[in-house]
Amino acid sequence: MRITRRMAGLAVAVTAASSWLTLANPVQAQSPTGAAHATLHSCAAPAAGTAACHAVLRTDVAPLAGGGTAAATPSGYGPADLQSAYRLPSATAGAGQTIAIVDAYDDPTAEADLGVYRSQYGLPPCTTANGCFRKVDQNGGATYPRKDGGWAQEISLDLDMASAVCPNCKILLVEAKTSSFANLGAAENTAARLGATVISNSYGGSDASDATYGSYYNHPGVAITVSSGDSGYGVEYPASSHYVTAVGGTSLTRSGTTRGWTETVWNGAGSGCSTYNTALSGQASVGTGCAKRAVADVSAVADPNTGVAVYDSTAYQGYVGWLVFGGTSVSAPVIAGVYGLAGNAASIDNNYPYAHAGSLFDVTSGTNGSCPTTQWCTARAGWDGPTGLGTPNGVDAF
Repeated sequence: MRITRRMAGLAVAVTAASSWLTLANPVQAQSPTGAAHATLHSCAAPAAGTAACHAVLRTDVAPLAGGGTAAATPSGYGPADLQSAYRLPSATAGAGQTIAIVDAYDDPTAEADLGVYRSQYGLPPCTTANGCFRKVDQNGGATYPRKDGGWAQEISLDLDMASAVCPNCKILLVEAKTSSFANLGAAENTAARLGATVISNSYGGSDASDATYGSYYNHPGVAITVSSGDSGYGVEYPASSHYVTAVGGTSLTRSGTTRGWTETVWNGAGSGCSTYNTALSGQASVGTGCAKRAVADVSAVADPNTGVAVYDSTAYQGYVGWLVFGGTSVSAPVIAGVYGLAGNAASIDNNYPYAHAGSLFDVTSGTNGSCPTTQWCTARAGWDGPTGLGTPNGVDAF
């Protein structure tokens, strides 16, 4: 069976292998040990001209109600885990930076839920009252869109991951009226106009041309991160845009190595070659094998089976409280947070990691499917599609 959809008049086909598109039949994600775990994608399949979010909820982990206690610690990785895994200077860097989170629809409990997360992990408060948090609609006002529980999960995930990695950064939440690319693009422009130094985007649709949508993502001096997708090999937009950092995904586990962690490809991470958009100049020397823009550039944890703790009180499909999430909706705001810690966005562009690949952890094992050219879907030394150049080892590559 094939599912056909259009994006601004462009007909594309998506195989039914993207099992997360059917919420009634949650995809069974494989753990690093091979055990199957039930997951649920937070957003329904995108209709014509729209995007889906890339949050993947673990449904086999019982939600923890309330704010959590010392005796009832939330499941999933917390800020200390991410900061350790990626050797981040989160305690001392990020002041003066603003990370914008662009998502669709309204999360009416976004600020309150963020407060629960930050309090649980001992992070400084980030509120409207203290000037750290700001929420606007896609035009910069306060006419918020309608509530959507699935996108509210996405928003909570994004806010929590940005906080986990860069607790000293300010956060700007920009809510698009719908998940159409026109509305998400308007929100993107608003985020840049309101002074964001970094913008995180955890959504995607079929590959498309920058000639149609690129003006939304072309903001020199702003680091823009985008999820590569959660359906394995295959490229999405806006991850395929020439103007963004495309973020793939890994499975992250503790180990007895000097680093203390190991990473392999998450089999859901998106990758591949754009049909439309120009390759980054930095990609010329890494052997992507793509005639045009290759995805991904860098990566971070995304496997739901090695997922992160998130607090969300706007219920979706009955899930509420402390939850465990994966998907490249985790990795995009994690990398946005790393850009915030680096504080270099005004003077660099998305080619910068290619000139500083030695400051990344190379991911050299795992695959996200079958593809015509091996490195598009299978990890290797150096660049590969699912994990790009690798994952953060401090902030020097950003």
